[in-house]
Parts: sequence; C-alpha cells; structure tokens
Amino acid sequence: MKNYSFTINGNDYEVEIIDYEGDIAILEVNGTPYKVEVHRKIQQTKTPTLIRQEVLTTRKESKIKKTISSGYTPIKAPLPGNVLQLFVNVGDEVKKGEKLMMYEAMKMENMILSEKDGVIKTIKVNLGDSFLQGDTLIEIA
Repeated sequence: MKNYSFTINGNDYEVEIIDYEGDIAILEVNGTPYKVEVHRKIQQTKTPTLIRQEVLTTRKESKIKKTISSGYTPIKAPLPGNVLQLFVNVGDEVKKGEKLMMYEAMKMENMILSEKDGVIKTIKVNLGDSFLQGDTLIEIA
C-alpha cells in the first residue's frame, strides 16, 4: 500500500503499510509483520453546522372562499393571476365557449371560457382579486 522510512534513535526502519481498516493497521517493519492498533483523536470538522431559522409565513389569506360544492362544474384557474374583467353575473345563462372573465397572468391578458352550457351559480372572485393555479373561479350548473 504505502512505504515509509523512519529513523528512530539513529536506527533506520523501512515500514510498509499493507492494510488499514478501522483502528487496526497491518505493517511490515524491516520485513517483520506487525498488527498495530492505531490510537488517534477524532478531529472535529471545520465546517460549521448550519441551523436554519423557522420561516415566517407572510402570505395573506386568499380572498377566494374555498367551499365544497356538489352538482356544479367548477371553472378552475389554469395559471395564477389577477381578475381584470368579469363578463357574467350569477344567474346568467352561458353557452359553451362563451367568455366568462379576463385575467392577467405573466403580464398577459387571458380569457376564461365556459366549458359547457349552463347557468352561473357562483362567482368566487371579484375585480382585482388575485388567485392561484387550481383555484375555483366560477361554478356552472
């Protein structure tokens, strides 16, 4: 494995480390094999242990009411954004493909279209509201 030369009290020694596992080293000193127990201090790492502080959440509660409804088709937000304009009111009849609302996402104006024919049962957002991806915006019966 490795060879070393030592001089101790004027005597020269040729040392070969044959195997080293755990705290036991098998050495050959001037041709004579030895099994040696190595005593060493465990060195502390110089890398400090990082302790992360708790993250304080400052996210405001969403203005969108998250209620479970049954029998209605939810129109969900495809992207996070802000409501710019609503084209329908509760009780309005809509046809598939009709404009329901305009919103801003990633600095672009986008439209939400009706996914089916029906009647608007609830509108869960108001002008200027922010919403997240997957939030229910409108429900159609």
